[in-house]
Amino acid sequence: SGNFGNLTAGLLAERMGLEVAAFVAATNANDVVPQYLESGLFSARPSVATLSNAMDVGNPSNFARIRHLFGGDLAAMRSRIRGFRASDEETRQTIREVFERTGYVLDPHTAVGYRALSATPSAAGSASGIVLATAHPVKFREHVEPLIGRKIPIPHRLAECLERPRRSLPLPPEEAALKTFLEGW
Repeated sequence: SGNFGNLTAGLLAERMGLEVAAFVAATNANDVVPQYLESGLFSARPSVATLSNAMDVGNPSNFARIRHLFGGDLAAMRSRIRGFRASDEETRQTIREVFERTGYVLDPHTAVGYRALSATPSAAGSASGIVLATAHPVKFREHVEPLIGRKIPIPHRLAECLERPRRSLPLPPEEAALKTFLEGW
């Protein structure tokens, strides 16, 4: 995760009745939440650049919400959430292994989640797990293609979007300018 929005949503869904055996807070080197779960100390820090760059967050904005959901009770949080971290090399290895075994191409972020799920013992014995995919691997083709040894085809709909002319309209950074633009849309 980066800002832990999906984890927060999952915890809220569980509170509304969704049956969940356990949650995993999967991160890259920006592992402030797994460190908190291990030590009980939260230490925000500058983010570190990684292969799974959307997860490069050193002070996740949803972490306060997660702590609030547990009333600040670390033991309760630990009983529901397991921390996990994957290095860039482990992320690369996961992309290669999954592709070689299944033919499925993971993006780096999804590879972190998949590795976390694969390393998590099932709390219910035969429980299934869900990994939320972040992006299409073509977005990271310069990193993924060398790992799988082939080109990733660009999906037709994305190719169409890339062929369209780009349009932009500069607006001054003022609320009034945005309001005027939206009213004229």
